[in-house]
Amino acid sequence: MSVEAEGGCICGAIRYAVKSKPTWIINCGCNFCQRATGGHYLVESMFPRKDLEILSGTPRSHTRISEGSGKAIHLHFCDTCGTKLFTGFERYGDICGVMAGTFDDPNWFPRTPETTFYFFLGEMPDGMVIPAGFNVYFGHSLKPDGSNNTPQRFDAPVVVTPELRQAALEFAVANGEA
Repeated sequence: MSVEAEGGCICGAIRYAVKSKPTWIINCGCNFCQRATGGHYLVESMFPRKDLEILSGTPRSHTRISEGSGKAIHLHFCDTCGTKLFTGFERYGDICGVMAGTFDDPNWFPRTPETTFYFFLGEMPDGMVIPAGFNVYFGHSLKPDGSNNTPQRFDAPVVVTPELRQAALEFAVANGEA
């Protein structure tokens, strides 16, 4: 299999390659992802674990138990510069999430409504903008039992406000999510 793209940490100690295009892209606004990135949300490109190859260096990892699933999340980072590089999931053992901003060219893959999803609208901070036409979930796309939650789609871009989060909660409750 050929290399699709490469990336690495800020200091260059860790380099990686992916051997496929992402299966999907997650923009996650949960409190964990906000804290892990120091931003409003995490942009994570998801790949089969077998398609991620560490080219140089050895990432360290921090394991945290997800408040939602009760399963371990493994956050891998550079021990020298602190760059968060990718995540592994107990819940999805054969999938990893690569932090999209760590690719040498973070625009090498498309972010379309068919491949890109917004998670945890219920925890997103005020002022975040969600584009029109994308699937948006109040929480995760999957319920703890593995069944699918129902996404919302907005016809126009929306700005996250307390009122939008409340309306999203009502939508989630009506659709059996919350």
